[in-house]
Amino acid sequence: MDNIKSYVQEHKDRFISELIELLKIPSVSADSAYSQDVIDTSEAVRASLEKAGCDRVEICDTPGYPIVYGEKIIDRNLPTVLVYGHYDVQPPDPMDLWTSPPFEPVIKKTELHPDGAIFARGACDDKGQMYMHVKALEYMVRSNSLPCNVKFMIEGEEEVGSKSLGWFVEKNHEKLQCDVILISDTGMISNQQPSITTGLRGLSYVEVEVTGPNRDLHSGLYGGAVANPINVLAKMIASLHDENNHITIPGFYDKVEELTMEERAEMAKAPFDLDQYKKALDLDDIYGEKGYVTNERNSIRPTLDVNGIWGGYTGEGAKTVIASKAFAKISMRLVPHQDWEEITELFTRHFESIAPSGVTVKVKPHHGGQGYVTPIDSIGYQAAAKAYEESFGIRPVPVRSGGSIPIVALFEKELKSKTIMMGFGLDSDAIHSPNEHFGIFNYLKGIETIPLFYKYFVELSK
Repeated sequence: MDNIKSYVQEHKDRFISELIELLKIPSVSADSAYSQDVIDTSEAVRASLEKAGCDRVEICDTPGYPIVYGEKIIDRNLPTVLVYGHYDVQPPDPMDLWTSPPFEPVIKKTELHPDGAIFARGACDDKGQMYMHVKALEYMVRSNSLPCNVKFMIEGEEEVGSKSLGWFVEKNHEKLQCDVILISDTGMISNQQPSITTGLRGLSYVEVEVTGPNRDLHSGLYGGAVANPINVLAKMIASLHDENNHITIPGFYDKVEELTMEERAEMAKAPFDLDQYKKALDLDDIYGEKGYVTNERNSIRPTLDVNGIWGGYTGEGAKTVIASKAFAKISMRLVPHQDWEEITELFTRHFESIAPSGVTVKVKPHHGGQGYVTPIDSIGYQAAAKAYEESFGIRPVPVRSGGSIPIVALFEKELKSKTIMMGFGLDSDAIHSPNEHFGIFNYLKGIETIPLFYKYFVELSK
């Protein structure tokens, strides 16, 4: 461990500057205006893997954005670790809430990051966490301490559903054959108490459109005489939850996994400060499904949230119109056993059924994925736990995350390998939000900890 600590300290300025250069490229996969930037980022990732010591690196074409594949095979009789990450990022909007430009990375000190944090879109999700693995490989190659084979699969469509990655995995079973899959696209409880994510929620993401009259109408001449699509949409969305914040879609909860009180009690042992949680979000109270506490609502329970809503006139000043159309984007986070395609169908049927006369409704599915739970008695989990314990000096806590990585369930189905999620971000790092950041401590600590996973995974595999 002392060797990797010394290596990180010796090269930390270079590690930070290399990540900053990667963060400058606006690889927003959701917006075609950034398509060349996404492709440029794949080239940058390819170059970084080559410099780190991969013997073979290639940019693989897909129906969408390319996948960067790299490998370092030292002995085919040894175990193989497959590292997954993504180089695309979320859109930076709303731009006016950033305290510094999203693609001009700066280092600032914060209460939780006294050593500084890199503020930029993608800093934590997932360029910073993905790049930890590149630098960990660099150390293991240069120090001749790589104990097994390693493969990298870094994609450019995670933030838009990983459609091309599924296509790629299904066609490349042999290339991607491995003994365990390693991902850093999650977080941990705190810098003092590490944790390992053992569960992810699934996802169903849809866009809805409500249409009324065939054109925008004068609200004085037509107000009260025709259905207003914005008003209608607001009522329809409001009806999707009852007074207990329970989702009202028929059949939605039929396959929801109900944890026992004993399992919920084990989850409650994870450190959590409700007052600090509210303070960090500037809230005077919490909100959610009746009968569950905050850490259950955002991990083991399904949800339905509006991610965006628009229609009519939203520019400066006033324009008195009844809009012809209203739109919303809605995401549903799902728990194990809920099938995202089935939930999408249930949502579609219900949403269409509650539309009043005078409007028409369209539901457009965008993407989704299954939930995932990894066992804590697996060799991969035990190796990760030992790595964190040696690096941080304290045993990590297993936790379930409220987030989704839709491709993880497909990995197990197609590659027959378990996935271990070694995240180093914090909940406060504002992923998907303005002012996303990643602590310098966390970035460097990840580089220190990852080689220990390889060491213990090989030892436990014997």
